[in-house]
Amino acid sequence: MLDFITIKEVKTTIGKWCRSMRKSEKLTQQELADALDLSRYTITNLENGENATLETLLKVIQHFDQMKSLNRFILSEIGNLDENKSLY
Repeated sequence: MLDFITIKEVKTTIGKWCRSMRKSEKLTQQELADALDLSRYTITNLENGENATLETLLKVIQHFDQMKSLNRFILSEIGNLDENKSLY
């Protein structure tokens, strides 16, 4: 059986991560929004798995000091793709 995950599931997981990180720093949605120069509505949407822009997501990732981890993951995936190039 294929292991299939939907975009909605990923968006929901990202929202849960954002909410958890925000709460771990004891921030309200408004405080996080203010720190990122965004609206509270934008943070609410992200946390609810609603449509968020890549820019918004990257601002949140950077705020919670996770940009290096994301970049390492992406570079690792690029490396994996380069290693798996066809020999033909």
